[in-house]
Amino acid sequence: MINARSLGSPEFRADYGLKYAYVAGAMYKGIASKELVVAMGNAGLIGYLGTGGLGLDEIESSIRYIQSELSNAPGGSYGMNLLSNPEAPDQEERTVDLYLRYGIRCVEAAAFIRITPALVRYRVKGIRPDPEMGAVPAHRVLAKVSRPEVASAFMQPPPDSALRDLVAAGRITPREAELAGLVPMADDVCVEADSGGHTDRGVAYALMPAMFALRDEMMARYRYRRRIRIGAAGGIGAPAAAAAAFVMGADFILTGSINQCTREARTSDAVKALLQQIDVQDTAYAPAGDMFELGAKIQVVRRGLFFPARANRLHELYMRHGSLDEIDPTTRRQIEQKYFKRSFEQVWEETRAYYAGTNPRKLGEIERSPKQKMAAVFRWYFAHTTRLALDGIEDERFDYQIHCGPALGSFNRWVKGTDIEPWQNRHVADIAERLMRGTAELLTARFSAMNGGDAATGRGVASDPLSRR
Repeated sequence: MINARSLGSPEFRADYGLKYAYVAGAMYKGIASKELVVAMGNAGLIGYLGTGGLGLDEIESSIRYIQSELSNAPGGSYGMNLLSNPEAPDQEERTVDLYLRYGIRCVEAAAFIRITPALVRYRVKGIRPDPEMGAVPAHRVLAKVSRPEVASAFMQPPPDSALRDLVAAGRITPREAELAGLVPMADDVCVEADSGGHTDRGVAYALMPAMFALRDEMMARYRYRRRIRIGAAGGIGAPAAAAAAFVMGADFILTGSINQCTREARTSDAVKALLQQIDVQDTAYAPAGDMFELGAKIQVVRRGLFFPARANRLHELYMRHGSLDEIDPTTRRQIEQKYFKRSFEQVWEETRAYYAGTNPRKLGEIERSPKQKMAAVFRWYFAHTTRLALDGIEDERFDYQIHCGPALGSFNRWVKGTDIEPWQNRHVADIAERLMRGTAELLTARFSAMNGGDAATGRGVASDPLSRR
């Protein structure tokens, strides 16, 4: 009989003080809320606060809340998201300052294409020598990646150039820089397949073996004394998907989409009611607002919503035209009246005011370039549709932007007819418990069937609603 506590890496569970090798990942705009993080910590699990798009004051307030609520909890594990911000590296630096000031020991590094000085400083600060391990970092980094070249950067020691600059600036000590060469940038690398939000649309069955081989190569090259762990994310919404990840060799699993349809998630009730109904085919790809010009994609809900089609239409217009003035009057009227519900001029004034207060230098660049101005006006729609969803504005529900992968559709099918079919009964820690126990039961049945046991029983364990209660 396989036990849910035996799934994944024992070292991972021990390092983080967890009951299961299970993580609730960050979701932007605080959808992975402070309440979600606390619920996971109180259950002997770990969740990461979704800090993307939040101001430093709100992040600080959430940290205080989490630390207060988990101060007496057994284990009491928690972490913060650290989002790459190429356009505003000073924001990344200030976030690291905040984490170091509050003693944040675990971060989930997301959206990184390269290793930044801020991330290196967080990883290296406080590292100490160890007779067995060579060096032990004070801060754990779990890196979410979807491409081998990015994973490779996290599996290598911090770049020498970054270490030299940090020492020269007095931000780390020479001894910390020396010890940094003995450890990789990340303790744990989580491989994101076809996930909600930003995605490279990877296939887990192809990505995971490639990442394991890369990990083994890096372990041999740098002779680390501690194994880099590989986790799996994307598409995990039912025991069968989690079982596949663990059988492939995942040290842990990370869930996202299924958690935003819970009581603890910080999104509107209107969004949760919609999410409760989606199936595996009810998502689509749209341009990412924060990487609009590059054409990067996000995965979003499409069922009953206009957002995916309208977002793709805006990017098509951006690629075809050099300025807003080149858009024909009929198309312009359609966008202003149906998409924006205000004129281009009104959107630009709101956008201009935002940049004037947050990034005046960037505003100067935009005002000198008609193409950049068009992109800025179109990007307004992405921020606007996110706010509509978070606030649950009923009159404009067709424009909700909801990041989500097909995992939630799979989850909805799995729990249909059970007590947690209604989203009001869904709690993030309870979902983790049911999913891990269901995975263990499924694997027990499958291995029994492969060894000549009752194949019908193997099917029954997975489909019996009692196994999820």
